Amino acid sequence: MNDAIQYNAIRYETDERVALISFHRPKQLNAFSLELCAEVMDAVARADRDPSIRVLVVTGSGGRAFSAGYDIKDDDEAMKSSVEEWWENLNQDFDFTFAPWKCSKPVIAMIDGYCLAGGLEFAQMCDVRYCSEASRFGVVETRFSAGIVTMAMPWIIGARCRELIYSGDTFGADEAFRLGLVDRVFAREALHEETMKRAKRMSQVALSCLQYNKRAINNTYESMGFNSAMRYGVAIATLSDSTVTPEFAEFDRVRRERGLKAALEWRDAQFRKYE
Repeated sequence: MNDAIQYNAIRYETDERVALISFHRPKQLNAFSLELCAEVMDAVARADRDPSIRVLVVTGSGGRAFSAGYDIKDDDEAMKSSVEEWWENLNQDFDFTFAPWKCSKPVIAMIDGYCLAGGLEFAQMCDVRYCSEASRFGVVETRFSAGIVTMAMPWIIGARCRELIYSGDTFGADEAFRLGLVDRVFAREALHEETMKRAKRMSQVALSCLQYNKRAINNTYESMGFNSAMRYGVAIATLSDSTVTPEFAEFDRVRRERGLKAALEWRDAQFRKYE
């Protein structure tokens, strides 16, 4: 690795023509805090401006997770009560997850361990997804009545997304590959080397060629209504999050009285006998 730029919640390094951005909150399974979101957006913009960088790789630190999603503690500290407050908050989340799509250069998600909820949303907005055989995926936010801020999954795997979104089931790397959610699966010990090798191979292509091709591919989706569908998804997530369901009310009560671990156990128990 070459030059490293100092952040608090992420790590930013360069290796030849590749920028490596790492979520760095391993004790929290790289959950997205407000600070992390701001730093990632800054780092992606920095790499996009840097003429020496041609490809970005985004990953998670610690070996346990790419990211488990948004940090629930941040929601506690800025609890929303109105549709307008939820709308503002979720649009900020959307801008964060949309950063890889808006970047003019290819962005690769390197996934090892858990890739859940908002973490999966972010990964889906990357151009390419590589994962380890130990990775686990899931739209788990639906299991406690939370909205999906960035509804990209229908555009990646089509109608097969329905079962995953409706159930909130988690699934492994082989299933993710079968569905087309990830592009390649590697042994855990080979993931970093194989990802960086492919990123560096991409980086040998002329920068303008990479950018023009990404622009053309993105426009293919946008001409089919991708942007308006994404924005509609934010509106639906706003309605979902501002609606207090009995399931969410009980999850939240258990979490506040007995802690997050107990709340997750309560949530999982509702599904266990059917799995």
